[in-house]
Amino acid sequence: MGGDIPKQYLMLDGIPILVHTLMAFQDASLVDAIYLVLPDEDVKQAPQNRLSLYNLSKVKRILSGGERRQDSVKKGVDLLGSDYDLVVVHDGVRPFVSPAIINAAIKEAARSQAVTVGLPVTDTIKRVDGNRCVSATVNRDQLWLTQTPQVFSASLLKKAYESAYADHYYGTDDAALVERMGEKVLMIMGSYDNIKITTAIDLEWGRLILQMKRNNNAIHSQAVKEGYAVGRAE
Repeated sequence: MGGDIPKQYLMLDGIPILVHTLMAFQDASLVDAIYLVLPDEDVKQAPQNRLSLYNLSKVKRILSGGERRQDSVKKGVDLLGSDYDLVVVHDGVRPFVSPAIINAAIKEAARSQAVTVGLPVTDTIKRVDGNRCVSATVNRDQLWLTQTPQVFSASLLKKAYESAYADHYYGTDDAALVERMGEKVLMIMGSYDNIKITTAIDLEWGRLILQMKRNNNAIHSQAVKEGYAVGRAE
């Protein structure tokens, strides 16, 4: 992001991005507990005192992360007790995930053991060589952009992490660790709003998404007052 404040603590509508994300999981009926993995220096600042301002009662543990994303997730996975059958992994800077998508992924993972959300690719995809010359146009019919959350059987994800670290393998997401063991990961439809805020442009886009949501809610409320039947998709 290029600023002094870590992106997860930047404000959207007066609330930190990370809190927007946590609130979605707080509101997801199928989520029982949240393990929040943060940089070590953030944990030392006792963030639970700040989180308490937002009634995030499902945040049960706040953990110090590792050097890389995979190391951080592993710390959370290692501390899971036997009470949890399913594990949901989500990026802290994807604040617009909806409780409906979270619940849908959990329900599907209860049947299939491994689920990720994503979107079908709509752009034309080119493969290039070392000189950045186009070597092929890739068939996009079976290509999806992967988002989070990703949901797994707890035992399957623990096994995938054990295998990855035994082989010194690092993947770009948790699904990759499961895939390399030959297990199937089901892709379900995500949302175009479910962006990952990484750059300053993403932050501006996030503010626009919030404004659009407020406008839609206002239109819905007005329609209800006037006696219209309005259907909304999460």
